[in-house]
Amino acid sequence: MAMSDPLGDMLTRIRNGQRTGKSKVRAPASKLRANVLEVLKREGYIRDYRTEAGDRGLSEVEIELKYNEGAPVIQEIARVSRPGRRVYSKIKELPRVYNGLGISILSTPRGVMSDQEARAANVGGEVLCRVY
Repeated sequence: MAMSDPLGDMLTRIRNGQRTGKSKVRAPASKLRANVLEVLKREGYIRDYRTEAGDRGLSEVEIELKYNEGAPVIQEIARVSRPGRRVYSKIKELPRVYNGLGISILSTPRGVMSDQEARAANVGGEVLCRVY
């Protein structure tokens, strides 16, 4: 059966993996997922990720989760824009996550980037998820 929200599925796998204390989780790969993982890596929320050939020729991404003194680095990760309700934001109306301690990940005309990078580039877009 086809998945209706592939990005939401990956975020849930990360959330569940950190709750159970796993060091790595696997998810099906796509360009959007890889771009979101690149932002998470750049911002220091995950250690690393690798794209590998999985079963039946489908590529998978292996995500190395990050912990600080036994506690997960990602306290909260939530999908904002969903397939049934897309959320777009102008750069001036983009809310700060936990007063700047967290990040929002946006899909902009210039690519997938964090809210801080979008403010620097002065470009808005679709708010994909919120991470703290």
